[in-house]
This record gives sequence, C-alpha cells and structure tokens, in this order.
Amino acid sequence: MTREEKLTVIEDLTAQLAENNTIYLADISGLDADTTSKLRRACFKANIQLAVVKNTLLAKAMEASDKEFGELPEVLKGNTSLMFSEVGNAPAKLIKDFRKKSEKPILKGAFVEEAVYVGDENLDALSNIKSKDEVIGDIITLLQSPAKNVISGLKSGGGKLAGILKTLSEK
Repeated sequence: MTREEKLTVIEDLTAQLAENNTIYLADISGLDADTTSKLRRACFKANIQLAVVKNTLLAKAMEASDKEFGELPEVLKGNTSLMFSEVGNAPAKLIKDFRKKSEKPILKGAFVEEAVYVGDENLDALSNIKSKDEVIGDIITLLQSPAKNVISGLKSGGGKLAGILKTLSEK
C-alpha cells in the first residue's frame, strides 16, 4: 500500500468515526469463510456496517478524530473488525447471538455515545443499553401516565357527580 493510499484510508476512517456515535471493535480472526459470510449477512440485516481494518491506520484515524476514544487505541492488537451502527446495543446483541453458534467474534472495545467500554466482559452491559428510541418511548410513557390518571379521575368523578345528582333529583 502506498503512502497516498494509506492517507486516503486514514481520511476515510476518520470521516466514518466522526459520522458514527456507535463504534464497536471486535476480533473475528479464526472464522472460516462460511461463518464470516453468515456474520456479514447478519450485520447487513441488522443495519450494521462491518469492516476489517489495519490497526495502525485505525489508530491514526482515532488520533485525527475530534472524539475522545480513551483506551480504545490500546486494544488494537491482532485482527480488528469495525462495526458501525445507529443503535447503541445492536452490535452487542448481534455478537451475543452469533456466539451461540461460534466462539467469536470477541469484543475488544466499544465507543457508544461518548462512553468507552474496553473488554469482552462489557458485552452484557452493552447489550442491555437502551436505544435512543426506547428511551424516548419510556419518557413519553412516563409523561403520559400522570395525564391519563388526571383524565380518568375527572371522567369517573364526573360520572359519580352525575349519579349523585340523578339520585337526589329522584328523591
């Protein structure tokens, strides 16, 4: 690879890192062609971009990026695959599901909405993170709950009042 090609790859990686708020680093080495193909298909179905990158180029792209990746450049050893997603927990769920059939991919680290996770032991925590849509749905439900209680109280109170008035008028 020439110097110009490397610079182009670094620029492309830097742009991808800037565009995405959910970045996972995984080790998929040792997977045969069929299993790798199944992983790529699963990523495509889950709207996750999967790319194999050179560690040195990714480290330089991380340095050039405006984001703070913390300890992530330190885990760039061996084979590294990048996973980009719009949903914070989607790659973790995919890795966890894929591991039911295979021992890989192994999570090296993740950058999710400004938080850095290093190590495979964080896979369960990452898979339990709620997506932005789930959090918004929870907030809307919480906000609607008191309003629904007030409305149902007014409706039932109005019914009781009407019943009392009707009873009094009949007497």
